[in-house]
Amino acid sequence: MNPGITLTSPAAHPSARTPDAAGAGSAPSVVSAPLAGSLGLAEQNDSAPGSCEVLRPGMLTTVQDWPGRIGYWHVGVPPSGPMDDLSFRLGNRALGNAEGTPGLECTLAGPALRFAAPARVCVTGAPTEVRVDGVPVPQWRPVPVPAGGVLDVGGVRGPGMRCYVLIAGGIDVDEYLGSASTFTLGGFGGTGSALRADDVLRLAADHGRAATAVPADHRPAFARRWELAVTEGPHGAPEFFTRADIDTILGTDYEVHFNSDRTGVRLVGPKPRWAREDGGEAGLHPSNIHDTAYSVGALDFTGDTPILLGPDGPSLGGFVCPVTVVAAERWKLGQLTPGDVVRFVPVRAEHAASPRELGAARRANWPIVLSPGGDGDDGVLTRGEADEHTSITYRRAGDDGVLVEYGDMTLDLGLRARVHALHQHLLERAEPGITELTPGVRSLQVRVDPDRLATSTLLGLLAEAEHALPPAEELVVPSRTVHLPLSWDDPATREAIIRYMHGVRPDAPWCPWNIEFIRRMNGLASVDEVFDTVFAAEYLVLGLGDVYLGAPVATPTDPRHRLVTTKYNPARTWTPENAVGIGGAYLCVYGMEGPGGYQFVGRTTQVWNHRAPGGPGDEDPWLLRWFDRIRWYPVSAEELLDLRADTAAGRGELRAEDGEFRLADYRTFLHENADSIARFRTEQAAAFATERQSWRTSGELAGER
Repeated sequence: MNPGITLTSPAAHPSARTPDAAGAGSAPSVVSAPLAGSLGLAEQNDSAPGSCEVLRPGMLTTVQDWPGRIGYWHVGVPPSGPMDDLSFRLGNRALGNAEGTPGLECTLAGPALRFAAPARVCVTGAPTEVRVDGVPVPQWRPVPVPAGGVLDVGGVRGPGMRCYVLIAGGIDVDEYLGSASTFTLGGFGGTGSALRADDVLRLAADHGRAATAVPADHRPAFARRWELAVTEGPHGAPEFFTRADIDTILGTDYEVHFNSDRTGVRLVGPKPRWAREDGGEAGLHPSNIHDTAYSVGALDFTGDTPILLGPDGPSLGGFVCPVTVVAAERWKLGQLTPGDVVRFVPVRAEHAASPRELGAARRANWPIVLSPGGDGDDGVLTRGEADEHTSITYRRAGDDGVLVEYGDMTLDLGLRARVHALHQHLLERAEPGITELTPGVRSLQVRVDPDRLATSTLLGLLAEAEHALPPAEELVVPSRTVHLPLSWDDPATREAIIRYMHGVRPDAPWCPWNIEFIRRMNGLASVDEVFDTVFAAEYLVLGLGDVYLGAPVATPTDPRHRLVTTKYNPARTWTPENAVGIGGAYLCVYGMEGPGGYQFVGRTTQVWNHRAPGGPGDEDPWLLRWFDRIRWYPVSAEELLDLRADTAAGRGELRAEDGEFRLADYRTFLHENADSIARFRTEQAAAFATERQSWRTSGELAGER
């Protein structure tokens, strides 16, 4: 299995938590602990560990720590952590905790907790009513709770969406993949889910460190109208959006949609006009691109719908992002409430506040963003040449990241080979300040701690790396052939289409049957030919985490097997776990339930092992590796359910043969079959053009309906 890549561990950040020794798997929902004695706070400097019982869980209360689960973006595991990191960290600091100490995030309404031993707590975030044994107590300052006392956090009054309950010493839960943060969609971290009534939380010892109220000028300003500081890029004008589109994005008040959560904040606003007719091999809609890593805080256009990606959002996907909220302003995403108004304000990346700051330098108490303007470079930092045939574009991915793109906007496995070479080079270099490396189809996202590694320095390192990389033709990598079952046109995917038609859009061109849509877009005579093509293909895994948790994005090695489709617009709000779909020229297995946009062909077994403990030295929970080859074999829907049950119980066996992928051999194959490949592409392009014209006639394309 692939090793978990953590170039800069959370503990390397001076203000981060100090991780405990690795624990076992996801913590159970009830965490027991011996009850501590009933010592009064004034009588102790270092209390014994205690516990608290959940009398009322609140709306969505989860255990989080900061900075969250860093180092697993490349396999589709989001950082999670507090959505409003500022309120969370300020509460911990007020108690004398390390800023990352595990605490509780509460959405819309807080919990009622009974403490078995004396404790100190601090409630921060959006305004709410806080009581201890029925007596009102203030937010933003530590307050004592006696043994047997009840802390009651009421509903959020607003403005704002989330409040935080921090406890001196913190909540003591086992870590999963290096963090205590709860990722509810994945079912791991924290208690494995949102809190439930009668859960018992184990508490770490309160070491009696000095406590003080959060100064007024450190507290964030909450509002109904928000200004968000953004940097340009990675995907701006004139390549993807028109100049008028960018002016609209930066000059329009967007409204927060009710269908928003920790994965992303959906916005309501004008549709772009777009600078392209379509996404080519990436999909029919102009928002479609070859899959690339996302940034938390990116404004992601899934079709015509803008979504601000949150800390539980996807790591990899095929949609453009014109601007990105700077790291120091992402706390605001956690407080955006349905009906709130959002305005994007461009700033120069080098002038963005440091996310390390918690005081006045963070500028969080300002209700507006003061800025003379952005960088004015459309998100393109610089361009270069990898060799005489391959260009490089370095794009800004927020003030804490760079997206390295190779070549033209086309599907070329030689470009993926170049990405792999750069990725491996940077892993071996282990540059301090680089926190994540996430490869896409033709790109590599490099995330950094901006206080430790400036973008200008990073660009110099990347340019230097190009001279050290071997020619792409020399790429030889391990490449297993992995055989997986596929329930064709599975009932679960049919249900997802029905839900989409009832709840999102009944008149979409891909409804009511995605497979028929795939047939039409590729000019095939029958849906049987779609079946034959999928089962004949050998799919090469180019990325992991396309839709969370080790989900592969893969493409057929033989271009004559590459069925091309477009993605849902707008995206689905629900997709069954391990559904298999095609979007653009790519196939994906959904790692878990969630939103999605690929056209369904069926469903398979799990690609993420929830039974894996997730600690150092344990077996990695993701099934597939980069450059694995997937071969499908057909099973019935009933057989698949049995196979899924066996896999979940740990009885499933992976059938795989070792091998290798040689780019030179692959290019020889393409040369020998060039004529038939060209004929296939010509016929496919004609069908694609016919479908696009029908969309134009019906007003389906952006700006025409």
